[in-house]
Parts: sequence; structure tokens; C-alpha cells
Amino acid sequence: MIVCLTGMPGSGKSSIVSALKVMGLETLNLGDGVRAEAKRRNLEPSGDNLGKLMLELREKNGPGAIAALLTEQIKNSQSKVIIIDGVRSTAEIEVLKNVGIVKLLSIEASADTRYKFLSARGRSDDPTTRKKFEERDNREIDVGLGKSIAIADETISNSNITLDELIELAHKIIVKWINN
Repeated sequence: MIVCLTGMPGSGKSSIVSALKVMGLETLNLGDGVRAEAKRRNLEPSGDNLGKLMLELREKNGPGAIAALLTEQIKNSQSKVIIIDGVRSTAEIEVLKNVGIVKLLSIEASADTRYKFLSARGRSDDPTTRKKFEERDNREIDVGLGKSIAIADETISNSNITLDELIELAHKIIVKWINN
């Protein structure tokens, strides 16, 4: 089973994935595929560079190109469940469906909450201004993120809950899917 987390940048997906990894689940991040490609090309992993590279890979190899970067790793995994962070399009979901059973969990949070989180996180591709944040949101929506969010099997609202509560909600949903 491939459990895909989707949602706007800064909604809490990576926090959930980090906790699930500590619990022993195998986790992959679609953005890591892009970051690895940037490293192969000796590109600085800035938000602008990674965004341009993501769009280039999709233009050259199709809208599911980013998910395709991880298919061999998924196929070679010994895990019965793999958590994928950062699914952005239905095309990526279709690529993953060719590898296993896919369930989609959407994480939602307000723009203000997401901006505060991303500003504090400090990853190389995190926006440093509200303008960069909005540009990133628009780029993500342009590649189909809204559709992925809309077709999610389940959605968690990361609003007025603690990080522990967010992780617990996600874990309960995933355990339910595994047991069904």
C-alpha cells in the first residue's frame, strides 16, 4: 500500500511523515527526488531552482515525472506500507497506482498557519517573503495540487490542534486503511 500525503506547502505533511518514520514506517518525499536531481545537476537547492526544475522535469517527461523518480525505490522496498510526502497531481497518483494500492490523505491548514510554519522551518526551498510564499502556492496549484486535495480519500484539518493530535489523527487513518 502506498499512502500519499497531499496538501499545500506548510500544511503539516512533513511533520506527519517524520513522526511516522520514527514509528517504523518507510517514508519517501517527492521533493527529495527533485532535490536529488538538482544535486546531480550541481544546482543550488533554492526554492526558485527546485521549482523551475520540477516544471522542467514535468514538461520533458510528463506530469507524473516526479513520482516516476521514485517508482524503482518503491518496487524494491520490502515494506508493506510506504508513506509518500508531497503528491501534487493526479498524474503522480496514476504513476503510483501502477506500482501499488494508493490511498490519499490530504492535510489542510490556513495560509497564515502555513506561512508561519514555512518561515520557521528553514529548508532551502522555503519562501523567505509572503510574495515568495504566494508564488510557490500558485506554482503548486498550477501543477494540479488542488485536484489531488479534492480527490483525497480522507482529509485532516490542521487547525487548532497540536502536532501530537495531528500525528495521532493521521496514524489512526493509516492504520484503518492497512486493516481494511
